[in-house]
Amino acid sequence: MKTVLHKAATRGHANHGWLNSYHTFSFAGYYDASRVHFGVLRVLNDDTVAPGMGFGAHPHDNMEIISIPLSGDLKHRDSMGNETIIKQGDIQVMSAGTGISHSEMNANRDKEVKFLQIWIIPNQKNVQPRYDQIKMDESKMKNNFLQVLSPSKNDEGVWIHQDAWFSMGQLDKDATVTHQLKNANNGVYAFLLEGAVSVNGEAIEKRDGLAITETGELKVTASADSKLLLMEVPV
Repeated sequence: MKTVLHKAATRGHANHGWLNSYHTFSFAGYYDASRVHFGVLRVLNDDTVAPGMGFGAHPHDNMEIISIPLSGDLKHRDSMGNETIIKQGDIQVMSAGTGISHSEMNANRDKEVKFLQIWIIPNQKNVQPRYDQIKMDESKMKNNFLQVLSPSKNDEGVWIHQDAWFSMGQLDKDATVTHQLKNANNGVYAFLLEGAVSVNGEAIEKRDGLAITETGELKVTASADSKLLLMEVPV
């Protein structure tokens, strides 16, 4: 097994007033040649948007874009005619393909919205753009990793044009959970949302990221009540 630890405090940071964003990988004005991507995982942004503010309409193409609200409500609108609210417990996906335009705004004027913005490089170019969102069954995350994204529209969670699987778990203090990779040739990027855990013996804390390769199994032990996102991707 090989690992690379990205401590939370080493992330890129930009505070625009309306947007406070931490970048695990190079993004916008933040560039680190050693942290451009992890395999096909290109962007992992930890965003806080001020009340009533947000990202105005802007274009994308040939990227799989995933949003996971952590608190608050995010209002989505796009050029395909979708207009919806995504909330904590939801996961949203867009295949930008041949091109889309979208906006993501804080739906509330009295509280912040916090969410993860994740970009995955697709395995097919110029696909027909698509949008989907689901509510995750958080009861299935208790001391377990629930699959929330896959390559198959017939599998659990949302799906994308890439051989990637995302899973989320909520672990009680002192719980140990084993997770099998879907493809042992893939890597996993573990991003800790809350708490403190060890992954195959390597300790990580809140908002740390751990890039893991050359293993087919993860053993996760929580030293505090914790919430962890596992992103298995081709590397």
